[in-house]
Amino acid sequence: MFEFSGLTLVLLIVALLAASLRILREYERGVIFMLGRFWKVKGPGLIIVLPGIQQMVRVDLRTMVFDVPSQDVISRDNVSVKVNAVVYFRVLDPAKAILQVEDYMNATSQLAQTTLRAILGKHELDEMLAERETLNTDIQLALDAQTDAWGIKVSNVEIKHVDIDESMVRAIAKQAEAERERRAKIIHAEGELQASEKLLAAAEILAAKPQAMQLRYLQTLSNIAGDRTNTIVFPMPGELLNLLMRHDKPGE
Repeated sequence: MFEFSGLTLVLLIVALLAASLRILREYERGVIFMLGRFWKVKGPGLIIVLPGIQQMVRVDLRTMVFDVPSQDVISRDNVSVKVNAVVYFRVLDPAKAILQVEDYMNATSQLAQTTLRAILGKHELDEMLAERETLNTDIQLALDAQTDAWGIKVSNVEIKHVDIDESMVRAIAKQAEAERERRAKIIHAEGELQASEKLLAAAEILAAKPQAMQLRYLQTLSNIAGDRTNTIVFPMPGELLNLLMRHDKPGE
């Protein structure tokens, strides 16, 4: 009877030790509670948790990723869009992650959804499409500030898709086409202005030098003389005619 009791005691001790041992990986920590009260954070490696007296909650310290479901967002210029994103975060303080919030994974996900709608609602559609890097940073900073009390660090937020209604896509295409036409007209007008300035400068030079005007006149006659299919009536400048008449008079 004594031998049976001794063997039973040994088996109980072995079972108790086996139930007390926990192995935590390098990226894990164990939040230990003693009789319901927080005691300490242990790990990694082999640790002992006394059954019935202590309880342990495992916490993963690796960077976690979750998708923010597509959210209906109304931009500042009253355009309805659907936006989804991806959030990267990790636990820095395991004790806070367990003690300060019931489910830090779900809480961070819900907070990301509301923050996404709040931040994007302050911007116009053009900014959502063209300034994603700035919006990503704004959302990340807002999330990180709110999750700091939970011992969580939000390292990055990336907006994945901004879905727009088909009617709005057509409106944006028309707007882009109108913008291209406006720029083309401005470039054409600037070209006309530069050309008129050059012509005005050339006219002032020719007016100051009558000989240059006569040479330009002769060059023009030479250029059009090669076309034999047309009959061209060209006015003769008075200065050139007087010059030719003086050369025709004998003794001059």
